[in-house]
Amino acid sequence: MTIYTNIPLELVFEGMNEQRNAYMDIVIGDVRMQVEPLSPGVGRIVRLVECPLDAYLRPELSPGNVIALGPAVIK
Repeated sequence: MTIYTNIPLELVFEGMNEQRNAYMDIVIGDVRMQVEPLSPGVGRIVRLVECPLDAYLRPELSPGNVIALGPAVIK
């Protein structure tokens, strides 16, 4: 991999070796998504895994949004 940048490498690779929380797969309706748990019952959408095409246009399902997690939707 070659990186051409004028930013110091310490900033480019900052946090690269840090451990991240494990992602969870959840299903809400007909949308299966990958979520990063933030606290009990709350998670941030990482990506949509399996869903109808129109789900990508729904702003509430965009990556980075924080959603409530219930015990019935966790898989």
